Amino acid sequence: MPAIVSEVLDNSIAQELEIQSGDEILSIDDMKMQDMIDYNFMCKSDLLTIEIKKTSGEIEVIELEKDYDEDLGIVFESAVFDRVKPCLNHCIFCFVDQQPKGLRETLYIKDDDYRLSYLQGTYITLTNLKDEDKERIKRMRLGPFYVSVHTTNPDLRVKMLRNPNAGKALENLKWFRKNKIPFHAQIVLCPGYNDGAELERTLSDLAELKNTVLSVAIVPVGITQFREEGLKQVDKKCAIETLDIASKYKRVCCSDEFFILAEREIPPAKYYGNFCQLDDGVGALRMLEDDFKSRELPKALKRPLKMSFAASYAAKNTFEKIAKKLNKIKNLTVTVNPVKSLYWGQDITVAGLITTDDLIRTVKDLDCDIVVIPSVMLRPYSEDFLDGKTLTYVKKQTGKEFQVVKDIYSFKETAEYLLGLKLSEK
Repeated sequence: MPAIVSEVLDNSIAQELEIQSGDEILSIDDMKMQDMIDYNFMCKSDLLTIEIKKTSGEIEVIELEKDYDEDLGIVFESAVFDRVKPCLNHCIFCFVDQQPKGLRETLYIKDDDYRLSYLQGTYITLTNLKDEDKERIKRMRLGPFYVSVHTTNPDLRVKMLRNPNAGKALENLKWFRKNKIPFHAQIVLCPGYNDGAELERTLSDLAELKNTVLSVAIVPVGITQFREEGLKQVDKKCAIETLDIASKYKRVCCSDEFFILAEREIPPAKYYGNFCQLDDGVGALRMLEDDFKSRELPKALKRPLKMSFAASYAAKNTFEKIAKKLNKIKNLTVTVNPVKSLYWGQDITVAGLITTDDLIRTVKDLDCDIVVIPSVMLRPYSEDFLDGKTLTYVKKQTGKEFQVVKDIYSFKETAEYLLGLKLSEK
């Protein structure tokens, strides 16, 4: 796809140049761009010649002088300007492949593009990494990347990813090590495949790569009722075994679900280091709980308020701790109402997969004034749920007011909401 401008930031160079949404950047200094990597590299200059195709079809050439590191203020429709590298795997645990029809179109897209991994933190398997890609990574010193390792056993990885190229993972990771390309590793744990002794092997191989491996996240396989493969869920015994194995290695963290399944306390913040893989659910509950403890809260509200946290089952215990403390505030009543996923199946316990029907069923009969939900239930910058229905639809069906928390790792937004309702201290 071409380099189409989606937004021009206020008070930016692009705005001054009258670049508009819908314009196409054809070249910079007579060079075509593949992606945002090229764009960012080319813009690090104090003199630029930009060729633009206006929405009218007119070609315009602009010469400008700026500070070396000064941003132009352009937001593009996509991070890549040519074809996104598709995923060529057919992983036994692939969540995309176990979705029913009728969801948002974007949910069926499977990419495996090293450029998106570098720019946006998406996970790649390295099965489609070509020599020219390696050369570019090396030449431009790109990194860190986010790599779905799963296992370093070549035969097992071929079996799990169902791709003959999958067995080259350790070879590619050793190339990363040789060329000082840092990466974060992910392991989707599938009982009976890459757990136990195989997990020990994988973590041992990764440990040999030293500081090239910035972090390792272990997450449990997610299985919906639409899955046809004979996969097993991670149970308590498997969770305990996995936690014990992971504890032997540096920079290896298990996602929150393992601690919940093992009935162990969520570890303190130091366990997670820099919280490198929050989006994988590694440390999310700890960060939220610690942030809550740091927030100023009112002692009393102006009027009675009933609040419900429509949480995921994975976050249930954390929100119950929070609710217990909030209920000490005069005129405030807080309940926690986890949303059971009838759509995906009861084994799916994360907030990002909650659909409108499941949310409506959970909250419509609640005796509350406001329902707090995390933004991960919605498509970014929209009101759309996974099933294509909107928050407006949910409001109409339930008659409830909703607070959508944008930063799901912080209690700031809800704390500020409550502080706005507090009694005057005069």
